[in-house]
Amino acid sequence: MPIAVYVLGLAVFAQGTSEFMLSGLVSGIAADLDVPLSAAGLLTSAFAVGMVVGAPLMALSSRTWPRRRALLLFLAVFVAVHVVGALTPSYGVLLATRFVGALANAGFWAVALTTAVSMVPDRLKGRATAVVVGGVTIACVVGVPAGAVLGERWGWRSAFWAVAIVSLPAVLAVLRSIPGGRGTDTGAAPVPVRDELRALTGPRLRPVLLTMALVQGATFCTFSYLEPLLTRETGLGAGWVPVSLALFGAGSLAGVTVAGRFADARPVAVVATGMTALALGWAALALAAGRPALALALIPLLGMLAFGTGTALITRVLGLASGAPTLAGAFSTTAFNLGATVGPWAGGLALDAGFGYRAPVWVSALLMVLALFVAATTAKGRRSRAGERRPSAVQRSARGRL
Repeated sequence: MPIAVYVLGLAVFAQGTSEFMLSGLVSGIAADLDVPLSAAGLLTSAFAVGMVVGAPLMALSSRTWPRRRALLLFLAVFVAVHVVGALTPSYGVLLATRFVGALANAGFWAVALTTAVSMVPDRLKGRATAVVVGGVTIACVVGVPAGAVLGERWGWRSAFWAVAIVSLPAVLAVLRSIPGGRGTDTGAAPVPVRDELRALTGPRLRPVLLTMALVQGATFCTFSYLEPLLTRETGLGAGWVPVSLALFGAGSLAGVTVAGRFADARPVAVVATGMTALALGWAALALAAGRPALALALIPLLGMLAFGTGTALITRVLGLASGAPTLAGAFSTTAFNLGATVGPWAGGLALDAGFGYRAPVWVSALLMVLALFVAATTAKGRRSRAGERRPSAVQRSARGRL
């Protein structure tokens, strides 16, 4: 595996820390800025909205840029908005910095995914994807719990300063390790944007992208409100929040590692198994939230299933979207973060409706049921179309007589 792929994973670690760290900071932000808990949770949604909008836009705008220049520019903007976020006393400004930071993160993700898979042979594309996505899971193991500790001891702003500082080594690593060429560096003319969009919006990819959005929506719905669930429903002290986040991250890292090894060979089996287990797992967490030991045992398992399934879905999209070498990573990022937008929003609605702190977990289970329905309907439709194309015994017999 080229060292540049691991460098991309390092940069994603810094950005993933920012994306997920608010799950351990929402109470502190809400109290400091005098906003409801659901408004603090929407900071995660604002980041995800920026990712949804930014992934295709940034991928298109940077389509002809040298990849190293694009990655460095996105990282520089990312660092700058975190400095502003750490200094502002305004919720509105903080919300805006989350959106702009997400635009930069989306651009980085879109370029990073396509860059990583372009540097390895087909048999290693799943592993290359897992290395890049693995940066997010390491952020869950190390960065997010560390942000929660910083927030508890020195306030939520210290976590924003930490993200800006940790991003600086990633800038240097990208500068030294990533090739500076344009596009995929194949020397061939770039695929027209219209052709890429046609490939990405075809009947084979649409259901996979929708399924990915629903799976990630379920993940982010619970993850965004994990801290109040544990402290106000499970009865754990605030010191258990970083531990729980680290457990979720450790499970996520294990899931990405396993998916990276099996997603290339058996992507459909990995996705189907993971989705079924997630539907059952979120329901089990909702039922067991009042039992600390059982809840803590389920958290790493759900992290493993969520990110393992997500990685397999990304690999599936990149494999099916060979006709869209520039925008495949962008559409994967958009679907991933569309779920991250809808999930916290839906969980916040359930909280504001007075259904209790377990409500986001039940919403996660419902989203997984919807994902399974989409996948099953798609598979049934493909079997029906295949049956229509396959000649019947009578037709085969008639052809034989002719």
